[in-house]
Amino acid sequence: MATQLKNLSDFSKTDVPSAEPYHFGIVVAEWNAEITNALYQGAYESLLEHGALPQNIYTYAVPGSFELTSGADLLLKNRKLDAVICLGCVIQGETRHFDFICNAVANGLTNVAVKYSKPVIFGLLTTDNQQQAVDRAGGKHGNKGVEGAITAIKMAYLAETFND
Repeated sequence: MATQLKNLSDFSKTDVPSAEPYHFGIVVAEWNAEITNALYQGAYESLLEHGALPQNIYTYAVPGSFELTSGADLLLKNRKLDAVICLGCVIQGETRHFDFICNAVANGLTNVAVKYSKPVIFGLLTTDNQQQAVDRAGGKHGNKGVEGAITAIKMAYLAETFND
């Protein structure tokens, strides 16, 4: 496995613009709360670390990962935001439920991004087991919440360059 020994959240060699001028939404699933709370902490702290103002970060919880799409849609409909970070975790089980949820969320978030012409960041862990989720929520492979925050900042900056 290519990621076996790699921290995927290392942005030390990447230029990240200041997040100060931007407004962010974070939608976080309550299902698999141990994992999603760690993703949220990574995203929130990373936004602050890169200059986002706490009053410009709007956080909303939704029951599960399937609801990330409608949460992002509601946020963009009701708030002036530059990007929305969606955080959830679906762990493979014995049924095809995993496949349906993962596909629905990926397609739904893409549709919301296109609908509003705003970055909607896919921060959904789609893992085979609990340990893989832990490894990607602050464990040996970094924190996908941090990656979501950096992506949101970079995409908000990119969108701004087209408005100049």
